[in-house]
Amino acid sequence: MRRQYVLAMNIKGKIVTLRGIEKEDLPFLRKWANDPEIQYLLGGWHFPVNAEDHAKWFESLSVHSLNQRFAIETKEEGLIGTATLVEINWKDGNAVEGLMLGDREIRSKGYGTDTVMALMRYAFEELGLHRLATTIIEYNEASLHLHINKCGWKEEGRQKDWYFRKGKYWERIIIGITREDYRNLVNANKYWTE
Repeated sequence: MRRQYVLAMNIKGKIVTLRGIEKEDLPFLRKWANDPEIQYLLGGWHFPVNAEDHAKWFESLSVHSLNQRFAIETKEEGLIGTATLVEINWKDGNAVEGLMLGDREIRSKGYGTDTVMALMRYAFEELGLHRLATTIIEYNEASLHLHINKCGWKEEGRQKDWYFRKGKYWERIIIGITREDYRNLVNANKYWTE
């Protein structure tokens, strides 16, 4: 059986650092959790969250959990969003990846690409996972472009009428990447050496 690592260190990208979520981050995270524009781009169902419930969520975070959540931080901007490796399956070597960038002004600056690349390097080179997957709502073109065109993920399927937003049903797009695909990507684009 694969060793279970304690996930308690900072994860470095070229321009972002993924770190543990701190109590001081909660006002920003709650603001983003209650922003309909941000939530419209994410899967799942979201209810407005108050400070008490958000504090309870924070208290439930643990490095011993199979659901790991990280703050995304840059030197210039500070806290800019969150990233996740959840549903970690040590036996089969896979997990589900997630990413949320906060305020609109920090988007399209390479932070998303660097976050996904850092998560992949950590998952494949440090944790020894074999595969990552995620799902994206069909109209979230920026996230699809980021994962597929910039980070080497592949579309693996679609589920019709999965999400209901603004009175209409939308497809759920399933994408994934393997450790081999990741290695081929970094060998080709020299991401970590240039």
